[in-house]
Amino acid sequence: MSPSRERRGASVGAVIKFALKVVILGAVFYALTYFDVLPGLDIVPNPDGPLGEYGTYLWIGLIFGVVNAIVGPVLRLLSLPFVVLTLGLFLLVVNAALLGLTAAITDRLTIDGFGTAVLGGLILALAGWAADQVLDR
Repeated sequence: MSPSRERRGASVGAVIKFALKVVILGAVFYALTYFDVLPGLDIVPNPDGPLGEYGTYLWIGLIFGVVNAIVGPVLRLLSLPFVVLTLGLFLLVVNAALLGLTAAITDRLTIDGFGTAVLGGLILALAGWAADQVLDR
């Protein structure tokens, strides 16, 4: 197999992995709102959208995935002294900020407070970690 074909296969695999992670994040957002796990986290579904009500959750999962992939590393790097000082607990604040940024980008997601954002960020970080563990095998 040629090197260019190997690179193309690796990039297609990365896109498929990201798409599956978006679906998993969308399912987590759906579960968080459907079972009312976090009362302050609300999603207003759009039944008239292209994929119906479930498309809203996929869209929010996509926005969170992109924000986490682009802004997340920058925030983690800038907050590295605080992360080291707090033995990693400051990453909860970073995840809350990423969730808050997602809520600021879309009008379909609302978060009522900082505590809700921290708990939601923790749950989404755990779900993202679990998705990475499953998808890397």
